[in-house]
Amino acid sequence: MKRFSTLAAALAVAGGLTISGPALADGPTVIKAVGTWGSLTNYQKHEGPFWNEHIAKATGGAIVGEVKPQTELGLKGFEIMRLVKNGVFDFAFGLPGYVAAENAVFEGADLSSVTQDIETQRTVSKAYFPILEKAFAEIYNAKLLMLYPFPSQTLWCNGEVNGIKDLAGKKIRVYATTLGDFVEGVGGTSVTVPFAEVIPALEKGVVDCGITGTMSAYKAKWHQVATHAYTLRVGWGLAFGAMNMDKWNAMGAEKQAMLQKELAILNDQMWTETATEDEVAISCITGGKCDIGEPGAMKLVKPSKEDLALRDKIANEVVLARWAERCGAECAAGWNDSVGKILGLTAKAK
Repeated sequence: MKRFSTLAAALAVAGGLTISGPALADGPTVIKAVGTWGSLTNYQKHEGPFWNEHIAKATGGAIVGEVKPQTELGLKGFEIMRLVKNGVFDFAFGLPGYVAAENAVFEGADLSSVTQDIETQRTVSKAYFPILEKAFAEIYNAKLLMLYPFPSQTLWCNGEVNGIKDLAGKKIRVYATTLGDFVEGVGGTSVTVPFAEVIPALEKGVVDCGITGTMSAYKAKWHQVATHAYTLRVGWGLAFGAMNMDKWNAMGAEKQAMLQKELAILNDQMWTETATEDEVAISCITGGKCDIGEPGAMKLVKPSKEDLALRDKIANEVVLARWAERCGAECAAGWNDSVGKILGLTAKAK
């Protein structure tokens, strides 16, 4: 009954987004979209303005977009691609980690701790794109059009953490299985907590630490309850943009080309901005220079060389090994032929 009511609510919202009156065959194509978190940079500066303003101007009204964030729509990440598959929404931004329950193949472009810098992460994303494109088409009847990052994923703890070994025994919030693999690899306990519920979870001791992006943590004011910012990079929060395949096919080649051109520009802008956000967010959240709001007062803890070496060991021996087992031999082989060649790593499924 709960799932039915959620779907009914989403249908009602989607219906409310639609421009009144039936569109003519040669008239504008209206795209009903759902974005990520309304309080964060990606939605405020990119996802929202692109669909609500830019696309109509850029295409001379041939394509008209209407988007609201999942937070405003009352949706959770794992629901969104199912709603796109069912045609409730035409387009969605989301995180592969939230759809990986359907198939572990969705995790392959952002395995925890495997990729350490944003340039390499973008190369990895491009290499893995065809694999994800096929998976979105087969599992969700969707056309994958974008892969873009949130700022790097690090650890924010309510309690003293001075290195990776201090994570042992701690309850750590994760939002994806691969992050849970990392947490368990360091001797912690992974706990799945929705983003909006992390602050009370930290306050009440439900979790000792939380994993999220640097700017996400600052914008959500995690510094009001967490004390230590441990900047060990454990992921990228890679996100996607995907469209219902029936809607995509109905657009026709000319409009498809228009949309792909504009989405490619948007994609580049989001990669460029994300590359600058880590430094800004970490400065803000730890009491440094902050031009975007009030600074926090968290203690900045940078990983040591020993921390980084142990992280790499866990990435290879725990994270990659567990993922290969979940995904299977064929899936692991596809990863090895694409991402593995870039990183010099081999995923082995037993």
